[in-house]
Amino acid sequence: MSIRLLPVLPLLLAAAPAFAADDGGKPLLDLRYRYEHVEQDGIVRDADAHTARLRLGYRSARWHGWSALGEVDGVAHLGGERFNDTRNGRGQYPTVADPDGAELNQALLRYDGARGNVQLGRQRINLGNQRFVGGSGWRQNEQTYDGALAEWTPTAQWKLAYAFVTNINTVFGPDEPATSSATAPANIHGDSHLLQATFAPAEALAITGYHYRLDLENIAVAAAAPRGTLSADTTGLRLQGGRGALGYVLEHARQVDGHGNPWALDSRYWLGEASYAGTRTKGTAGIEVLGAGHGPAANGAFQTPLATKHAFQGWADQFGTTPADGLRDAYAGVALPLAGGKAQAWYHDFRSDRGSYRYGREFDLSWERAIPQLKGLSVLLKAARYRSSDDLRTKDADKLWLQVQYSRM
Repeated sequence: MSIRLLPVLPLLLAAAPAFAADDGGKPLLDLRYRYEHVEQDGIVRDADAHTARLRLGYRSARWHGWSALGEVDGVAHLGGERFNDTRNGRGQYPTVADPDGAELNQALLRYDGARGNVQLGRQRINLGNQRFVGGSGWRQNEQTYDGALAEWTPTAQWKLAYAFVTNINTVFGPDEPATSSATAPANIHGDSHLLQATFAPAEALAITGYHYRLDLENIAVAAAAPRGTLSADTTGLRLQGGRGALGYVLEHARQVDGHGNPWALDSRYWLGEASYAGTRTKGTAGIEVLGAGHGPAANGAFQTPLATKHAFQGWADQFGTTPADGLRDAYAGVALPLAGGKAQAWYHDFRSDRGSYRYGREFDLSWERAIPQLKGLSVLLKAARYRSSDDLRTKDADKLWLQVQYSRM
């Protein structure tokens, strides 16, 4: 494993005895089993992945504003490996990106003041709706960040966040691939700066401005591209709010090449969304555009390399990298109570930004329910069906999940 903030660990160990006698500390436990089935055109065999994740940790009591957290996790494959986990060499199967292994998931010191907090070490960083920076919590191995995060709330209307990141522990870890990979490294190196500010004067309006300077030295937009081609500066503005049951989101961002990027980038992001939240049912419709970009770059489209991607552009995960001609996702979904749980249904229509041709369409269904007899236990059934409109660019894919999770965090 690669941990660039090792000096933090002695501080955690030294602090532990001081907190051990305080019953304000809290043990952390999360156990998740998942079955994932994938059928994909162009790959002869279907994937069947049985994986389990165990996460154990401890959050200390707070002492004069200071606290500490340590957390380890491990992912195990149950039964035969009839899937490509990006590390096991099973290329005859579709990808289920859950490599096995154990690592330090979080190790941090935290200080809480009257109007803000600071965290130093390995940690989760989820900014906003995680469209640009998140933890990819859907995968068994969470994405975490080595660095420092400061949050400040000077007034009830203002909130500011700044993070300095020196290393990113991706979902493809903990082990690096047997051969060097520019698209799926276990660790992404480079010094990145993440800045976000939100002003919320009323229920009907919250304004969020952000600037993310990503220095991603050893990762590329594609296997054949030079490393560093995902280093970019992204600046944007998001307007969000609502009145009563109605809500809206409007967002725009511009992305240009960042430090060390051999390509000249200039692309745009647009989002427009409307929603209705009734007493039992919520409906959402919108369009999201990741622009094709301008200039001679082989793929200068708008990219989101640190996003929690599974939550966007369909659960089939067919667009982890934005195609060179960009992507327009017109979507609609509904969430409602069903059989003691929550059901969701979504439809996506995918088209290019440049050329306006159709990639395909996708239908997603899910049902999740907490088990009341045991607090912290939940079950999830989920399915995604992607149908390509152009086999040269994308392929048909079907995915099915069954998940059982117990969490006391």
